[in-house]
Amino acid sequence: MAKNAPHVLVVDDEKDTCLLLSQILEKEGYVVDSANSGMEALDILKKKKINLVITDLKMPEMDGLTLIREARKLKSKTKFIMMTAYGEIETYLDAINMGAFDYLNKPMEISDLRNAVKKALQGSS
Repeated sequence: MAKNAPHVLVVDDEKDTCLLLSQILEKEGYVVDSANSGMEALDILKKKKINLVITDLKMPEMDGLTLIREARKLKSKTKFIMMTAYGEIETYLDAINMGAFDYLNKPMEISDLRNAVKKALQGSS
C-alpha cells in the first residue's frame, strides 16, 4: 500500500457491508476505516484526514444525508458517495445537491464501486 494512498471511510449500520467494502477497497490499495453510524463517522472525520466517505443512506440515529451535511462543516474538501437499497429520484437529487460525488444502488457491482471511488479520488490524496 502506497504511503500516500487515499484514505476512505465506509459508513454503514450493517457490519457485514462495512467489512466487505473495506476488504474490496483495501485490495485496491486504499487505506480504509469503517464506521457503523453517522456519529462514529463524524468522530473519525474529526481525527483523521479522509479523502472519501462512502455512506449508506438509511441508518439509525443519523441518515447519510445528515452525515454529509455535518461532515461538510468539518471537512469541506472530503468527497462523498451515497449508497442505498432505496434508490428514489428524490434521494438521488438530495444527495447530489448536498454535495455527494456519486450515488450507488445496493446491491452494487464491484466494478461500479471501483469506478466511482477512482473517479471521486482523481486529483485527491
